[in-house]
Amino acid sequence: MGIDVGSTTTKGVLLGDDGALLECVLEPTAPRIDEQSREVVARLKQKGGELPVGATGYGRKRVPTARAVTEITCHAKGAFFRLKRQGLLVDIGGQDTKVIHLGAQGDVQDFSMNDKCAAGTGRFLEVILGRLNVPLAEVSAYAARAPRVVSISSTCTVFAESEVVSLIAEGEPVEGIVKGLHASLASRVRAQAGTLSPSAEIFMSGGVALNQAMVAALAQAMGRAITVLPEPQLIGALGAALSVAG
Repeated sequence: MGIDVGSTTTKGVLLGDDGALLECVLEPTAPRIDEQSREVVARLKQKGGELPVGATGYGRKRVPTARAVTEITCHAKGAFFRLKRQGLLVDIGGQDTKVIHLGAQGDVQDFSMNDKCAAGTGRFLEVILGRLNVPLAEVSAYAARAPRVVSISSTCTVFAESEVVSLIAEGEPVEGIVKGLHASLASRVRAQAGTLSPSAEIFMSGGVALNQAMVAALAQAMGRAITVLPEPQLIGALGAALSVAG
């Protein structure tokens, strides 16, 4: 079994012998990570019995009795297990964004990780959308209605929030700002990817991959179609489970 303790959500999976997901848990990450992860593992054990536990995510070292595995390793394992082919994996997390070049056997050829600034992460989206009062469930609809893209030039989340306030005051449509917000984040991911496998197929994992506006913006920025992994928010936990499977 595997558990991914992210900054926003905690995910747990129980794998069957054939690799099928027998049980999944997905809930907001609580302040008491030790207690929450112990409860998640206990729920999974009710279904699968005593099994080794792999843990990843920023809270992985606080999961009792689990073997901690890096996020790069887990997302690579999980993505390759799902698709069985090489490519460039993008995971936009709450506190970091990972771009991983997967080789033909699922090995990590190279990677880039932004964990120093919120500007290129899901936190950037969360903060600005909160300022705009746009619910996450309606983001894609807002972006689809945008009459045009309103450019957001600030490269810092705090400054971008101030810029958005000014744009609203100037009468710019919220829909256009939402679309510009996604274009801005996609541009940062493209810059982060740099020269990593420039012609490879691109995969997306993580909860942000469920945001169709983000997928469309990233496809436009990268100039290639994006393949969203099945159940993308569980890929890290899946990889953690695979890391300790016999």
